[in-house]
Amino acid sequence: MGHLTPHLQAGDRVGVVAASSAFRDPEPLEQGLSLLRSWGLKAEAGSIPQRRWGYLAGSDQERVADLQRQPHPPLLACARGGWGAARLLEQPILWQQGWLLGFSDVTALLLARQSAGFDGGIHGPLLSTLAAEPDWSQQRLRTLLFGGSIPDLQGSGWVDGIAEGPLITANLTVASHLLGSAHMPDLDGAILVLEDVGEQPYRLDRMLTHWRLTGVLQRLAGLGFGRFSDCDDDDNPQEGFSATEVLQERSCDLGIPVIADLPVGHGSEGNAALPIGRKARLDGQHGLLSLL
Repeated sequence: MGHLTPHLQAGDRVGVVAASSAFRDPEPLEQGLSLLRSWGLKAEAGSIPQRRWGYLAGSDQERVADLQRQPHPPLLACARGGWGAARLLEQPILWQQGWLLGFSDVTALLLARQSAGFDGGIHGPLLSTLAAEPDWSQQRLRTLLFGGSIPDLQGSGWVDGIAEGPLITANLTVASHLLGSAHMPDLDGAILVLEDVGEQPYRLDRMLTHWRLTGVLQRLAGLGFGRFSDCDDDDNPQEGFSATEVLQERSCDLGIPVIADLPVGHGSEGNAALPIGRKARLDGQHGLLSLL
């Protein structure tokens, strides 16, 4: 890992990245940009909301150009999720120093950038979700970008123990499709935090079983679960496992500390910004995730 990313200052430019799905409604994007401008940053979407190639926010070449603009802005903020970011990894990306913010489909970029040895990835709100975040979440992101200590996250302890290691936060589905590629960072001794949305329990089971079969989960220092929104089978609640039961059954025998219910991921309750690759502590007894 190279130098730590410098904190933002008022007047810094924000580069808008549309690496994933095309826009249907540009209004949430504009609201997110407006919030960044209220922090003293210079942020404009340009023609990005109108860009479209099939279901994607532009061709692969257009979308990868968002990541490689010159002069390189101190913050690249991803506009929305959906699908498409992983396609960009088929070509060499000239990563540069600075911050890269996003989550969900942007997991592909955050993990690839970390794997390439660059600091500054933040698993946190997208421009199109930022304005709807609760105040504590917005302030946490601002503090992280501009420099300051951010509070511990409180979850539920599932397996006791204390672990320390580099923090990797990811969408389970997107990260699962990077397993076995050069774009998955080394997770040996890491603290991994996973979240997802709209995946039924059997699909969570299938993905976590894949991770177990690769041996990756067994080599973690600690494991945390954020929010798994809309992941229960509401049509047949009596016929199977709940999402929580699957997460517990696939994680609590790994011999590492495990916590759940972290305020991370999809949903209106807040998506706590977490810096990728920074050293963290996971306390399984007290359900706490702390940055060191």
